[in-house]
Amino acid sequence: MMLLVLCSIFLIFLIWLVSTVVNNMLLARELRRRLPNFRSIPALPVLGVILHYRRDRTPPGIFATFSGLHQRFGSDLISQSFLNLPNLQVTSASVVEQVLQAKTIRKSIIYEFMKPWLNEGLITSLGKKWAQRRKVVTPAFHFKILEEFLAIFNERSEAFVIKLQNHLGKGDFDIYEYITLCTLDIISESAMGVKINAQDNPNSSYVKSVKEMSRIIFLRLFSITREYKIFFLTSKAAQRQKVALSELHGFTDSVIRERKSQLKNDHSQKVMQEKLNETDIYGKRKMTLLELLLNISIEGHSLSDADIREEVDTFMFAGHDTTTSCISFCAYHIAQNSLVQDKLVSEMVQVIGKDFGNAVLKYSVLQELKYLDMTIKEVLRIHPSVPIIGRKSADDMVIDGATIHAGVDIAILIYAMHNNPEVFPNPKKFDPERFNEENSSKRHPYSYIPFSAGARNCIGQKYAMLEVKATLVKLLGSYRLLPCDP
Repeated sequence: MMLLVLCSIFLIFLIWLVSTVVNNMLLARELRRRLPNFRSIPALPVLGVILHYRRDRTPPGIFATFSGLHQRFGSDLISQSFLNLPNLQVTSASVVEQVLQAKTIRKSIIYEFMKPWLNEGLITSLGKKWAQRRKVVTPAFHFKILEEFLAIFNERSEAFVIKLQNHLGKGDFDIYEYITLCTLDIISESAMGVKINAQDNPNSSYVKSVKEMSRIIFLRLFSITREYKIFFLTSKAAQRQKVALSELHGFTDSVIRERKSQLKNDHSQKVMQEKLNETDIYGKRKMTLLELLLNISIEGHSLSDADIREEVDTFMFAGHDTTTSCISFCAYHIAQNSLVQDKLVSEMVQVIGKDFGNAVLKYSVLQELKYLDMTIKEVLRIHPSVPIIGRKSADDMVIDGATIHAGVDIAILIYAMHNNPEVFPNPKKFDPERFNEENSSKRHPYSYIPFSAGARNCIGQKYAMLEVKATLVKLLGSYRLLPCDP
């Protein structure tokens, strides 16, 4: 009897497997017919394009192979993942514009990996919920509010600079870890109003959990079985994720409870309401994202603690990892290019003064650092902090002049776009002058999208650029960055 049950289960699984593979291969063939300008990556039945990722392949490494496929096969590609599920990989600016401007579009499966932590915050939510949240959160990123955050940027980046003193004259070291802790301090204080002191306490359970969840999300992104949740749920990573989520959600929940209690005890719910009127939000009173969320309502209803947590967690994740990557690569390329470093220092002396490393930085002053702005943009070209974004067609949509049926995953490979030699000649060369006004005006507006584009572009891009600028000014005001071994 047991043998009969097992054989039946196996037969059902086999039928499902064959039908899935056949249907996916037929869909891939249909996409090839409809999109003659797209090249198709050679694939095997069931395994799809997995063999292109063999360890003996050149270039080595998952990401290098993934991005290198465009150099081998062409710009816009049709790929097939595990069980031959087809997806589109696009890099040409005109096609990217069509995808990002489409009205009926959803996020792709890669955003599902963030949901255990972020639930349905701004990054992962859709439709009406996303539109409402985007509207109510936008005031937290008005330039007057950002100007108030500069006090946090100043203080935390100064602490970061002091931490680096231990490496003076001691050879090469990886600056990434120090920057991670600095950006965690900055985002926690500006988003939640809480000092987690990550730079002084790098081994805290919250800091470790942030890193663990980030690592799990990115590993799932490149997993060959990523489309099938059951494989993840039976892995050790799922258990580690459970532990990390307990810490992350517990911490955010405790902060929300504490802040709500403080507001109730405030002799003035009225005082907080006054903070929310237009005069104060766009005036001198600093307000964290958490305070804003605690005091707004949508359609007459206050946000629940769960609603607030998903937005705060979203900004904790997105607001530290991306800026860490950008600042780290900025430091690397500035160290590698002494002439660029000289120009940056010269500009900072001219705009801020000789003692610019100890200056209290202001919003208006940072906007005058044009060469610094160009340098950061060039870093984000070579190393976009978010190298891939994903979309899925919600309804039939037109791509490259052809109608694509609903449900097709579309990967926009920002990394490949930014390193396209036809758009950016000699792309490996570090050259901030690519982003002077004259050169920038010659390019298609969708050829350079480090913060995405369209309606769902990054709401925090001005915050991020301000944080990166402030940190680099403090860094270059204290040290000469020297190149390490390649």
